Amino acid sequence: MTAPLTPPPPPHEPSAHQAWPPSPGGYPGVAAAPHDAVHGQDGPGMKTELREAAVITGVVALAGVALGLLWVWLAPRVPLVGDVVDGNWVVYFSDTEGEQAVGVDGTFTLLAVACGLVSAVAVFAWRRRGGVPLVVALTVGGLLGSVLAWRLGMWFGPSSDVLAQAKAAGKGVTFAAPLRLGAKGALLAWPLSALLVHLGLTALFGPRDPEPHAFPEPPVHQDPNGLQK
Repeated sequence: MTAPLTPPPPPHEPSAHQAWPPSPGGYPGVAAAPHDAVHGQDGPGMKTELREAAVITGVVALAGVALGLLWVWLAPRVPLVGDVVDGNWVVYFSDTEGEQAVGVDGTFTLLAVACGLVSAVAVFAWRRRGGVPLVVALTVGGLLGSVLAWRLGMWFGPSSDVLAQAKAAGKGVTFAAPLRLGAKGALLAWPLSALLVHLGLTALFGPRDPEPHAFPEPPVHQDPNGLQK
C-alpha cells in the first residue's frame, strides 16, 4: 500500500481577532500604560496636594507678620507738626514737598516683592514641582499676608490719633504721622511676584513629561497562499 499524497494541513494560525486581543489601553497588542488606569478626582494625589496647599497658605499668610514689622521698622516717617489757631489745635505737614508718603508705599511694595520671591523659592525647593493647588496657595497666602502686614503696620506704627500726638509733642514740634498705605495696589505685589517666580522656576527646573512613544504596528501574517492578512 502506498501512503496518501495529500499534504498535511497548514498549522492553524489565529485570526486577526485572536492574534491581537484588545487591551485595556484601547489599542490592539499594546499593554495599557499605568496612567491609563481610571482614578477619581478625589484620589490620594489630589488629597495630598490639597493638604499641602492648605499648609502653604497658612504659613505664607503668617509670614505677613514679619512683613508688617519690617515695614514699621524701615518705612520713612511722614513729619507732621501741630499748632494752635484760635484756641484749636491743627495739624499739617511739616514738609509739604517731601516724598516720605511715596517712600512708605514704595517700602511696602519692595518688601512684599522680596517676600514673594522667598516664599516661591521655598515652596519650589520643598516640592520641586508645580501644580494648580500650589500656585493658588501661594497667591492666596501672599494676599492674606499682605493684608495682615498692612493692618499690623498701622497698629504697631505711630498712633492714628494725630491730635493727641500733637498735644503730647507740643506746639511747633514735629512728630511722625501714622503709617498709611496710599496705593492699595501694593497689596498685590506679594502674590504676583510669588506666582511669577514659582512659574519660572517650574518651567526651568521642574520635572519634564516623558516623551510619547509611538504605538507599534501589528505584525502582518501571511497565509500559505501568499495573501497577506
